[in-house]
Amino acid sequence: MDSDLAIAQRATLKPIQEITERLGLLDDEVLPYGRYMAKIRLESIARLGDDTLGKYIVVTGVTPTPLGEGKTVTTVGLAQGLSFLGKQAACCVRQPSMGPVFGIKGGAAGGGYSQILPMEEFNLHLTGDMHAVSSAHALLSALIDTLMTKGNPGRLDPMKVTWRRCVDMNDAALRDIVIGLGGHGFPRETGFDLTSASEVMAVLALASSLPDLRRRLGRIVIGYTHQDIPVFAEAIRAAGAMTILLKDAIMPNVLQTVEHVPAFVHAGPFANIAHGNSSILADEIALRCADYVVTEAGFGADMGFEKFCDIKCRISGHHPDAAVLVVTVRALKAHSGRYRVVPGRPIDPTIFEPSVEAVHAGLPNMVKHLENIARFNLPCVVAVNRFDTDSDDELDVIAEAAKAAGAFDVVISEAHTEGGAGAAAMAEAVVAAAESPRPEPFRFLYDLELPIREKIDTIARTIYGADGVDYGPAAAAAVESLTRLGFDKLPICMAKTQYSFSHDPNLKGRPTHFRLPVRDIRLAGGAGFLTPLVGTILTMPAFGRHPAAIDMDIDENGKITGLY
Repeated sequence: MDSDLAIAQRATLKPIQEITERLGLLDDEVLPYGRYMAKIRLESIARLGDDTLGKYIVVTGVTPTPLGEGKTVTTVGLAQGLSFLGKQAACCVRQPSMGPVFGIKGGAAGGGYSQILPMEEFNLHLTGDMHAVSSAHALLSALIDTLMTKGNPGRLDPMKVTWRRCVDMNDAALRDIVIGLGGHGFPRETGFDLTSASEVMAVLALASSLPDLRRRLGRIVIGYTHQDIPVFAEAIRAAGAMTILLKDAIMPNVLQTVEHVPAFVHAGPFANIAHGNSSILADEIALRCADYVVTEAGFGADMGFEKFCDIKCRISGHHPDAAVLVVTVRALKAHSGRYRVVPGRPIDPTIFEPSVEAVHAGLPNMVKHLENIARFNLPCVVAVNRFDTDSDDELDVIAEAAKAAGAFDVVISEAHTEGGAGAAAMAEAVVAAAESPRPEPFRFLYDLELPIREKIDTIARTIYGADGVDYGPAAAAAVESLTRLGFDKLPICMAKTQYSFSHDPNLKGRPTHFRLPVRDIRLAGGAGFLTPLVGTILTMPAFGRHPAAIDMDIDENGKITGLY
């Protein structure tokens, strides 16, 4: 089979106006960026109305492994499968960060015959949203340090500035730096995060309108006074100019899949730090234009899916009709604990050899994710993303265990090799799940009125399987301070490793008998959630020994190689 890039470069694209016409969008609601990409004006939402909204399908997965489970392939493939069945379908995904694209991933557009096109633009600059977010973030950073030397209108304590810098590239040398040298400013320690980790990105993804974006930017916490009172971006009058930089970025982007199904690509918050889902506004437009909207939640069901339900759905007011859990034979083998699978390291080749016993040993991971999805009263279709190395016996073991654990249905997905036709069975199962009568409606995991500790404890015990939560001194103090200041009614957005249910990425499968250590809790005032910091979380990744970038090139005709 050809590479993803070869398939993408060989595909015949339709003018973007043909794609948007199928969605029922008017010419003056579409802002083309070249021939194959466009932004959609927010005014379209009011015109389209909300009398008839499409079915809302969320795609999640088992705990991710460096092997890749094909969650985006499944998201795109499912949308194509629904279209294959004659449904008006669309998919919604995040815009990838260029850092991981040039680092370990090499691309995030899906793969094979289930990918989003134009693939090169999707993975790189797209329509410039990532740069707009970086610029808005940088503007706030510059204003903070400048205004502290010009009267300090926010009354910031220079040693309690929490706002860092950001750049959309893996540059580990910038993680921790000293600024303000040279006699002009306050020398202090700070650092850079990846743009996708910026709260500005989370704000963009959760905003419901331009005025709402402006309000949320103003509520970003930039630091604290000498009395430990939070200082917001509004205090230094930064939000207006930041919104100007984001006035185009707030409009969702629309592209197309290999089979010309509309694909909304908008915002890219990380799921291990922020809430890990594409924008509310992209979903708002898609739900008004399509019969079925397939949206992808980042990482496993313990991370992006839980945050999709408890954060994104609370804010948007839309509830999913069904979930899809992506499973692979090799992922379950990785969670068996029998193989050495480490990000950036060579994979143990024996993991690709048939082993029903290894699959059996990894099944508890899948079962726990199914239990988590059931907590929200959602029917779940298990989609087994098939690889050439999978044996029928291994696939049968997964199907039997998934059905026993309460899956609505189990299907084999051939979306990578066959596109929509290979996802038709999955699409049929999803339609049946979304249309099925439900004994109880969708529900959230916790009530916002609960105390901070109780909300964190609910996530830790129910979703992760922890025995309890241990609060470090900073976290305990933060609980008291945030409660006193009235921020205790916000939802919780856990920041922890995506590679385990626990805080330790080395604990594979379904860990038990562990306690979750919370070292601090940060207020994301603009995004509107509290972020407990669990274990060690890197907000600025590093390139590995062999980053994907060194295998990329471009010829004299502009043809790119090495992007996948």
